[in-house]
Amino acid sequence: MLTPLQRAKRLIKIVVGFTLLVAGIAMLVLPGQGILTIMAALAILATEYVWAHRLLEKMKAKGKEAVDAVRRRTG
Repeated sequence: MLTPLQRAKRLIKIVVGFTLLVAGIAMLVLPGQGILTIMAALAILATEYVWAHRLLEKMKAKGKEAVDAVRRRTG
């Protein structure tokens, strides 16, 4: 059973995570660092949700692939 303080912390993490996620999605079409904001949101949400952890891991893998592709291209 969670104490009231633990519940409050969990609720704050969830609200902040989803707020950042929405802001990151908006930044994909507006000025700002959309991808980084989405990754930060997923990192916060991953502490509470398995789906967010999985999505964050996929984004990390795709980011590594992109970095490797750029490195191969530039020598």
